[in-house]
Amino acid sequence: MVADRSDRSFKIMGGRKTFDVCDYVSQMGSSGSSFALYVGCDSQNHRNHTVYVTTVVFRFPRSGAHVIYRKEKVPKISDLWTKLWGETERSVALAHLIREETGVEVEQIDLDFNTDPAHPSNKLLSASAGYIQSLGFQSAAKPNLLMAAWAADALCQ
Repeated sequence: MVADRSDRSFKIMGGRKTFDVCDYVSQMGSSGSSFALYVGCDSQNHRNHTVYVTTVVFRFPRSGAHVIYRKEKVPKISDLWTKLWGETERSVALAHLIREETGVEVEQIDLDFNTDPAHPSNKLLSASAGYIQSLGFQSAAKPNLLMAAWAADALCQ
C-alpha cells in the first residue's frame, strides 16, 4: 500500500508541510531522542468516498507524543471487511517500510478493532492480529490504549 514516493508523503498533526516518512523517522532516530514508535490507521466513509488516515506516533518516555500522518481518499468502500482490511494493509505496509528503510522498530500496530464480539470490527480482529504477528510485529485492539488509532480517528473526522 505504501509503494511509491507519493504514498510516503506525510504531515505533522496540525501542520501543512509534507515530507518523506522514512526520512522523518530516520532524522528522529538520529536526533538522540528516545522514543517508541506506534503505527495505526482508521477509515471513514463519506458520501462518495472513503478516507484512510495512517499515523505514526513517536511516544517519548515521560514527555508526551508526536504524530505524523498521511490522508488518502479512495472511491467509497461499502463492504466493512474490505474497508477494515484496508486499514490493516496500510498499517502493515507502513510498519514494514519503516523497519526496512530506517532500521527503526515499530513497537506496536494499533488496530481500531474491538475485542468485544458485539462490535462488527471484532470479526476481523483475529485475522488482522495473526497477519501482523506473522510478520514480526505486535498489535493491540480496543479497549487498550491505542495512540496511533486514536490519532487516525481524530484526523479522519
